[in-house]
This record gives sequence, C-alpha cells and structure tokens, in this order.
Amino acid sequence: MLTVNSIDLYYGAAQALRGVSTHAEIGKITCVLGRNGVGKTSLLRAITGHQSIANGSIEWEGQVLGKLAPYERARRGIAFVPQGREIFPLLTVRENLETGFACLPRGQKKIPGEIFELFPVLKDMMGRRGGDLSGGQQQQLAIGRALVTNPRLLVLDEPTEGIQPSIIKDIGRALDYLRSKGTMAILLVEQYFDFARELADTYTVLDRGEVVISGDKSDVDPEAVRRKIAV
Repeated sequence: MLTVNSIDLYYGAAQALRGVSTHAEIGKITCVLGRNGVGKTSLLRAITGHQSIANGSIEWEGQVLGKLAPYERARRGIAFVPQGREIFPLLTVRENLETGFACLPRGQKKIPGEIFELFPVLKDMMGRRGGDLSGGQQQQLAIGRALVTNPRLLVLDEPTEGIQPSIIKDIGRALDYLRSKGTMAILLVEQYFDFARELADTYTVLDRGEVVISGDKSDVDPEAVRRKIAV
C-alpha cells in the first residue's frame, strides 16, 4: 500500500502542505477532495516525485521513496494521470500510448488489449493525432497511457475536469473495474463530489494544506465532506 506520513511541502517560503497523511490500498479507491488551492495537486506531485517534501515520509510497498525521481517511481509501479491530461498533441494515439513503454522491461512493451475494452474509442482512433481528439477522448488516452505501464498504484488528478457526462460515466466504470481486479491501488483527486462518492472507499479532505476529514466512506458524514469542498 501507499502510506503518506505527516508530510510538509513548500514552494519557496509558502507552505502548501502541513502534516498531511493519507494512504491507498490495493483493491481500493482513496479520494482526495478539497477546494481549489488547498494542496491536492501538491500532494500528488509529492507522491509521484515531481516535488520534494520538507518533512515526513512517503512509503510504497514498504519502501521509503525518499528522493527517487519520477521515472524511478514509475518503474516501481506508480502511474500518474496529471491534471490537464498532458498528452502529446502531435503524436498519434498509438504513439502516445507507446510512450508508456519507457519504464517497462523490453519483454513487456505492448499495449494491453484491456485498454481498448475500457475505452473502445481509442482503438478506432489509433492513427489520429492526440491534439485532434476531444477533451474527453484525450482524458481516456491519458488514462490508457498510464495503464500501459502496468501500474500497481494509479494516481489521477481531477480526471472529470471539463469532461462531458457520458465520458465521466465511462471513466467511473473503468476505475470501478480496475478496483475490482484487486491488483492496484487508486488515488483519485476530485472536486466533483457525486463522482467521488460513488467510487470512494476512503476519503481524505484537505483545507489550507491540512487534512480536515479522513476515514472510510462508511464512517464519514457525506454532508460534512460536501460542506468542506463547496465553493
């Protein structure tokens, strides 16, 4: 499992995270919730190695990640779907998916057919450039690219942002299926509470860089969560 222990994170003199702790278990979805600017993306950047922490620790599968670079974390099974998708607009769908090969051993460099079962539109558009896809299709491509790496921890930063409702449902079904396989932990940052409530096994709610609500979904008052994330 992933264990984040009391981490502090700074951007210069500004403190973005204050003693934040959370966890993600294999076969479960942990949802990180909060308003804009409360530290959600900073938490994911710390977990994936894109931002250093000042205090605390992050452990994955019993090992402290320390100062491991993002590509080293990817090789350990951590995949990141960033906010804004960050696909390569001039590469084809196939080429975008194949960028996930970078962290895989030579014998494992193939696109799993499961990706096309989850997102059939990608199979139909393998020769299209990524920049020609709609926002929702690009989001499916970004998730598919992460799945190419055969992750054991899938980290997603607001995958429903700016996406049409039909594709939000497709993404929800895909995450539910991936959880049911029992082979990966999923850490999901969301602002869309109804989407998070349907999927979450546990909640971590941030406010001003601190955890203000944390626990299993069955133990947390959903209205308390909703109040904390309401704009």
